Amino acid sequence: MNLATARYLDQATTWPCEGRHILAHFDADSIVVYQAYRPPIGEYAIRHSEFGGDFSYARMSWIKPNFLWMMYRSGWGTKEGQQMTLGLRLRRGFFDSILARAVASSLNQSDQASPEEWKASLANSNVRLQWDPDHDPQGNAVARRAIQLGLRGPVLEDFGKRELLEVIDMTAFVAEQLDLISRVGVGELRTPVERIYVPTEGAIARHLKLD
Repeated sequence: MNLATARYLDQATTWPCEGRHILAHFDADSIVVYQAYRPPIGEYAIRHSEFGGDFSYARMSWIKPNFLWMMYRSGWGTKEGQQMTLGLRLRRGFFDSILARAVASSLNQSDQASPEEWKASLANSNVRLQWDPDHDPQGNAVARRAIQLGLRGPVLEDFGKRELLEVIDMTAFVAEQLDLISRVGVGELRTPVERIYVPTEGAIARHLKLD
């Protein structure tokens, strides 16, 4: 698996305990987001380095830059239809453009001036933003907020067909870590190396209301 990992307990001491933050695995040029799919969709993406086959471009698809948030949502790959975990490497420029276009799913999370402005922006946007409680490896909610982004229309087509730099099959790694948790707890658990991601432009951080 072409993704650096580290002990969860070592990483957790470096992460903020609360607030809105984008935890992610990234370098100077790229960032990794996560999705979980049933095998036909995941296997197609791995073979072709893009989404196709049974993947639907007609519905919204959610990406998560935080590995443990993905594990909470997929039950560590045990939920029906989420058996395959993929790490999807994107250009940072494209990811920042997604953040810049994101409209919050709820008014209280948005930066819109009025309910009417928010509703109009939500209806016209191809990127949906949601902040939810982050979770620890055992699925317990923590005070820190985790971001997920829903993509549809042209943005989803760019994501699935043109902007993927790498598709990483993480399914075996996820199964190994789940087995480790069930046998010995989180003491030796490893997760992808993640740090606080800050968008290149300060206006994007203000738009997202990052802490």
